[in-house]
Amino acid sequence: MPALEAILETAIYVADLKRACAFYEDIMGLRPLKKTDRLCAYGVNEKSVLLIFARGGTADGATADGDNEIPPHDATGQIHFAFQATHDAFDAWDNHLTAQGVEILSRTSWMRGGKSMYFRDPDENLVEIAASPGLWPMDGTTA
Repeated sequence: MPALEAILETAIYVADLKRACAFYEDIMGLRPLKKTDRLCAYGVNEKSVLLIFARGGTADGATADGDNEIPPHDATGQIHFAFQATHDAFDAWDNHLTAQGVEILSRTSWMRGGKSMYFRDPDENLVEIAASPGLWPMDGTTA
């Protein structure tokens, strides 16, 4: 079986693209790689990309960089994804989000030593900040 290296992109779908992009730029501190009327793309630590699509904006497919065809995709509901942070930055994220008026729904300590906090974005997607290592066996911890 060929090896995979990482998940490169994570996509979420939102009702109000402008509002969602403002949240991820102003609250989460992400800087756009690309912005169009149907998507905003954000680099996360030079390792991965968060794609925010206007709900329905790609339901019929799309083209990118000229004639490159992208098959249809879309989603509804409360999607979940996690940003990874260091243990040292975890409390700073908690303080920052709280100061910005973001309600932290849950704070969790995992048996491997990791920590997570969960909150909702403006479209009710469940966003997690996870302090790692210490969540999963492959992140260098054992338990």
